[in-house]
Amino acid sequence: MQVDKITLQDIGLFDNEESKGIISHLNYCKTNGGVAIFEKYLSQPLSNHKEILNRQKALAIYLQQLPFGASMKITNGTTLVIDKFFETSFENIPNKISALGAYWFRFSNKSDFSLLKYSVEHLVTFYQNLNNWVALFELQTENAIIEALVHKVKRLLAHPALSNIHAESALNNPQSILSLANFFIYQYRNNTRSLLECYYEIDAYYSMATAIKTHHFEFPTWVESSTPFFEVEAAIHPLVKDPIHNSITLSDKSNLLFLTGANMAGKSTFIKTIGIVLYLAHIGMGAPAKKIKLSLLDGLITNLTIADNVVKGESYFFNEVQRIKNTIEKISDGKKYFVLIDELFKGTNIQDAMKCSIKVITGLQKSRTSLFIISTHLYEISDELKSYPNIQFSFFETEIKGKDLLFHYQLKTGISADRIGYLLLERQGVVAMLDALV
Repeated sequence: MQVDKITLQDIGLFDNEESKGIISHLNYCKTNGGVAIFEKYLSQPLSNHKEILNRQKALAIYLQQLPFGASMKITNGTTLVIDKFFETSFENIPNKISALGAYWFRFSNKSDFSLLKYSVEHLVTFYQNLNNWVALFELQTENAIIEALVHKVKRLLAHPALSNIHAESALNNPQSILSLANFFIYQYRNNTRSLLECYYEIDAYYSMATAIKTHHFEFPTWVESSTPFFEVEAAIHPLVKDPIHNSITLSDKSNLLFLTGANMAGKSTFIKTIGIVLYLAHIGMGAPAKKIKLSLLDGLITNLTIADNVVKGESYFFNEVQRIKNTIEKISDGKKYFVLIDELFKGTNIQDAMKCSIKVITGLQKSRTSLFIISTHLYEISDELKSYPNIQFSFFETEIKGKDLLFHYQLKTGISADRIGYLLLERQGVVAMLDALV
C-alpha cells in the first residue's frame, strides 16, 4: 500500500515535538537493533495478500510464544557488550595456552582479561538463548518467515565450538575464557554480527506480538475483490484514554462518508482512527478494532494537517488545493485508494468553501475504485449531495445543557447542524473579557 510522508504525519505514526507517535506506543523491543527493524516494518506497508498473511501467521505464532520471548535473557546491554567487544583493540588473545600461561595472562593483562571474561559471559548467554529459540521455533514449519529465519540462525550456529557451550564450563577457568574469546573475535566475528541481525528481527516480531496482545488488536479478514471494501466494527484510537468505539462500512456502492459535527465532537479523531486501522492492517500486525474486513488497497491518501508555507509564499488554501489536485491525479489511475479529508477547504471564506467543497465531493464520489471519508463544518451543502445514493451521511452529536457541552463521540446517521463556537467563547470567559474592555 502506497503512502507518503504527509499521510504518515497525518495518522501520527512517528513522534513529533508535541507527542509520541503510534510507533513509540507499540514499541516493546528489548534492543536498539530491534527498534530499528521494528520501525522499518511499521514504516513499510505491505502490498499483497501473501506478504500480509505470512506476517499475520508469523505474529500469531510469536503470540503463542510470548512467555518464552519474555524469558529470553538477551537485552540491549547484551548486544552493546558484544558490539564493544568486536570494536575493542586487544593485544593478541592466545588460543591454545597452558593453564599456567592462562593464569599469567590473567595476572599481567588484568583490564583486558576482565573485559574478555565479561564479553564472553554475554556471548555465551546470547548463543544459549538463540539455541533455545531455534529448538522451539524449528517446529513451526507452516510459516515461510519463521522457517527462513530458523534456517539462517541454525546455519550460523552450526560450528563445533558452539555445540556444547555452557556458562558453567565456558567460564570456569582462564583457559576456556581465552579460548572462547579468541574464537569469537578471530573466527566468528562476522557470523556473530549476522546472528545479532537475526535476533533484532526476532526482537521486532516479539514487539509487534506484544503490542497486539497488550492493546487487544485483532487481525483483519481479507477479501478478494476487484472493487474496494472496508468494514470495521468497534474501531478505537490506540492513543486515546477510555476511547469510544465506532463502526462503518464502505464499498463501491456506498463509497463516500460525509461527516459533520461541531468542533471537538470527535471528527478528526475518528478519521485518524480509520487511517490507523487501515495502515496497521496493511502492516500485517492487526489493528485496534473488534472486527475488520477489507480488500487490499493500493494506497492511503490523507488531507488532515495542511499548513501554509511562508518561505515559498504559499497560503493554507493554496496547499489545500494542491493536495486535492495530487489526490485526484493518484486516484485517476484506476487503483484502489482510501482517501481521508478533514475539514475540507477551511482555508477560505465560507461561500467559496461551500462552492469548492460541492465541486470536489460530487467529483470524487464518481471514483468507485476509491473510498472516501470527508468531514466538514459546512452542513449546508448536504442538500446538494443527497441525490447521490453512494454518499452516506454521519455525524457526531454535541449535547448542550445550559452552558455545558457534552460530547458523546458516538457516530450517528444523519447530519449535524451544531454550532458551539460562541458558547466556547463564553465558557472560556472571552466574551466577558471583551465586554469589560474600555
